[in-house]
Amino acid sequence: MERHQVAVYAGAMAVGALVGWAVPEAGPGLGHAINPVLAVLLYVTFLQVPAAELIRSLRAGRFLAAALVVNFAVVPLVVAAMFVFLPDDRAVRMGVLLVLLAPCVDYVIVFAGLAGGNARRLLAATPLLLIAQMVLLPLFLLLFMGSELADIIEAGPFAEAFIVLIVVPLTLAWLAQVLTVRRPAARRVVDAAGTAMVPLMAATLFTVVASQVPKLDDSLADVARVVPFYVLFLAVMAFAGRAVARLFRLDVPDGRALVFTGATRNSLVVLPLALALPDHLAVAAVVVVTQTLVEVVGMVIYVRAIPRLLPTR
Repeated sequence: MERHQVAVYAGAMAVGALVGWAVPEAGPGLGHAINPVLAVLLYVTFLQVPAAELIRSLRAGRFLAAALVVNFAVVPLVVAAMFVFLPDDRAVRMGVLLVLLAPCVDYVIVFAGLAGGNARRLLAATPLLLIAQMVLLPLFLLLFMGSELADIIEAGPFAEAFIVLIVVPLTLAWLAQVLTVRRPAARRVVDAAGTAMVPLMAATLFTVVASQVPKLDDSLADVARVVPFYVLFLAVMAFAGRAVARLFRLDVPDGRALVFTGATRNSLVVLPLALALPDHLAVAAVVVVTQTLVEVVGMVIYVRAIPRLLPTR
């Protein structure tokens, strides 16, 4: 399933769209299933983010500094350049901001490794990247949306989604990692959970799309219009990542890893936040999920293109 994950995800979204269009009355029921499926998926995702690597990541100072610069300085500048050209729909803009401003902490490691990038560097950096985006994302949203943000986000549901679907799974996952140190059985359970990533991701995509399609109304065209922006983002970040790698004088494997961390986004973690938005902004969740499909296809291209962009000397 990992080898064919692009087809699996595309199929899940296609079937979800068909169900949402053909049986719109199923939307509310499927909507209630989103949080349980998403909570399990995020728990499994966070199991792959090693808390024990947090201290080690601080030792790789140059790579870590480059990763922070590319994700929290360069990416916001790229998003700012695109922001004024986005469809004039608050839900669409909010979805784009949520997904593009948060760096990926899961399958980026796999794709970077396939392209000859230093996957261990990324693995060590993931806890810090996760913590940094949790702290900085609200600030970025305030910077981009300004006074509109108070009208868009209801603090209660937003905070509840953050705690229940992000903080709790993350805490449980890192507690499970502590158990693996002394209990081999726990290690086997954690390793086995990693094999469930693709089917859980497919189930989540199906559930979200099938439940949200009936809410699209006249917004489908706006959702389709963000696809070129996601493609453009991937293209720009390939060269921006290479420029930052050269600025920090990273070697080729580290440079390739840096390009991948700048290009891949954390759609899974921000999806609960998009789903917590008011009903009239429900399209934001579909905008986030759309980025996932574009990115997965883009990663297939990246695996072939990045080694040519940063060749071994």
